[in-house]
Amino acid sequence: MDRVVKLIKNRSDIGGGTRGADLGIDALEIAAINKGSEYFNQFTFEDVKTHNESIYDKNRNTFAKRIEFVLEQCTRVSFAVKRNLEANFLPIVLSGDHSSALGTISGIKAVYPHKTLGVIWIDAHADLHSPYTSPSGNIHGMPLAAALSLDNLKCQINEVIPETQQHWEEMKHIAIEATKIDPEHLIYFGVRDTEEAEDKQIAELEIKNFKVDEVRYKGVKASVEKALTQLANCDMIYISFDVDSLDCDLISNGTGTPVSKGFDEHEVISIINQIIASRKVICIEFCEINPLLDTKGNKMAETAFEILEQITSSLVLPNE
Repeated sequence: MDRVVKLIKNRSDIGGGTRGADLGIDALEIAAINKGSEYFNQFTFEDVKTHNESIYDKNRNTFAKRIEFVLEQCTRVSFAVKRNLEANFLPIVLSGDHSSALGTISGIKAVYPHKTLGVIWIDAHADLHSPYTSPSGNIHGMPLAAALSLDNLKCQINEVIPETQQHWEEMKHIAIEATKIDPEHLIYFGVRDTEEAEDKQIAELEIKNFKVDEVRYKGVKASVEKALTQLANCDMIYISFDVDSLDCDLISNGTGTPVSKGFDEHEVISIINQIIASRKVICIEFCEINPLLDTKGNKMAETAFEILEQITSSLVLPNE
C-alpha cells in the first residue's frame, strides 16, 4: 500500500505490571541520536495524550488494573490510528505497554469495518487473558481477548465486579460494535510463555503459533510464506511487535516480561520485511521497551531501533 509513514507516539504504560515502558520511545530516540540517524527527523509524528498519572489512583478493579484508564487510552490510540489512515498515512505506532494494540486494531477496523484484518503478533506472550482468567490483572495481557471478544469463562478463576465487567464490554466495542478479528486471521510468531487458560484458547481456536525453533528449522521464508497463505483472504495486515519476542539472554532484559530462547534481531527483521513484501501491511506497532530494566545500558532500545530502521526502509518513502 503506497502510503507515507507517520509515527504515532503513545507513551502509556498503565496496562503493564512494571513502570518504565512509557520511556521506551525516548530510549528509541536516544538510540537513533547515538547512532547518528536522522530517523526521527524524517517522519511527521503525533503524540497521543496519556493517563500515566493514574498509577497513583486507588485501584478498584483488581483483575483488570486501571481498566477505566486503559479503556480511555486505547480509545485515544484508535482515534489517532483512524485519523492517520484516513489521511492516507501508514502509521507506525510506538507504544509503551502492549494493551495499546487493542486501540490500534480498533482504529484500523473503524476505517475499514467491512474489510478483513489479519494480525501477525510477534511476542513471547499470547495476550489472550480476560479479567476472568488473568493471574495478574495486568491488561497488557488482554488485548487480543478483547479484539476477539473472548471471556474464556470455562477457565474463570476471578470473581469480577460489575464495574470491571462493564469496562471490559466497552473495551470489546471500541470504535465499532463488533468483533475486530477472527481467530483464523491471528498468527503468532515466537509465543513461548503462556498460562493454561491461554493454552486452552489457542488449542480450541486453532491459533497458529510459529515457535522460534520451528522458524529456525523450517526457515523464515517458508514460515512467513505459510503464514501469508493462511491470511490470503485478508485484505490488510497489522504487525504487532513486542520486544520480549527477542531472546533476553542474547539481547537484553530491557522489557517488562523478558523471556529467554527468543528471536534475534535479524530474524525479526526478516519476518517483518517478508510480510511487508506482501503489500498488505496497513499498520505496524512496536512496544514494551523498558529502559529502566535494561542492565546493558540502552541495549534493548538500540536493538529495537535497528529493527525499526530496517523495516521502515522496506515501506514507503519518508514524508518530504
